[in-house]
Amino acid sequence: MTAISASMVKELRDRTGLGMMECKKALSEAGGDIEVAIDNLRKSGQAKAAKKAGNIAADGAIIIAQDGNRALLLEVNSQTDFVAKDENFTKFANRVAEVALANNATDAAEIANLKFDDTLTVEEARVELVQKIGENIQVRRGYIVEGEKLATYRHGLKIGVVVAYTGGDEETGKGVAMHVAAFNPAAVNAEDVPAEILAKEKEIAEAKAIESGKPANIVEKMVQGSLDKYLNEVTLLRQAYVIDNEKKVGDVLKAAGLTVTEFKRFEVGEGIEKKEVNFADEVAAAQAEAAK
Repeated sequence: MTAISASMVKELRDRTGLGMMECKKALSEAGGDIEVAIDNLRKSGQAKAAKKAGNIAADGAIIIAQDGNRALLLEVNSQTDFVAKDENFTKFANRVAEVALANNATDAAEIANLKFDDTLTVEEARVELVQKIGENIQVRRGYIVEGEKLATYRHGLKIGVVVAYTGGDEETGKGVAMHVAAFNPAAVNAEDVPAEILAKEKEIAEAKAIESGKPANIVEKMVQGSLDKYLNEVTLLRQAYVIDNEKKVGDVLKAAGLTVTEFKRFEVGEGIEKKEVNFADEVAAAQAEAAK
């Protein structure tokens, strides 16, 4: 039997888009013959799933799984909102969230190798789902929040929030989670805003203030005013509360005796550049695919 080299695995991976383990397995079963391996993959449907992997998956859903004082936010992407609502997609995403939390896994590559059930890994289950649904589906990222108390909130399929806190009550905790979903604060308080972000905001504020031609002492006050305004907009405790915008979040939490120790917000597709395709191009692409 031909020894399976790293270069052979790489070539098959480049030609099919499948993962390294799938390629190594296919080559072993084909006796090291790359062309036979590709034919076998096409027959099994895996090659079809690999072709779908080139399509941009910028839609999908945020899943929240919780076990006691630990909760996982998981983003699973699809190409369309329609598939994100599909029962098969939902079952897959919920199961992946369960196994990821149980194994304390947040990295997509690590999650892919976890056991999905008694027979399949998460990656193998994903490939099967791609074959069944006909769209690219990807497990993109996860994040685990731990705390004395947790509040979770999901706004539709697109936004998920977990807030860790101490003191207070469940109703206020849930209200804070809803607020984070709506206003997307950058940090709990001003001290938690990264120094590099503040430095950039200060640089912008200074440039604008200097252009005004005001004296240096006035410029300094203008810059500080701009920074204060920015911090009011991006820090949780300084924002107007979503449920009662006459109050600041900090005042609401103080009255309830609640302290937020951490929060995390996921929104579907953050940072993914979604490919824009017009209708004519879409029809042409579909016809080309059907002709293959």
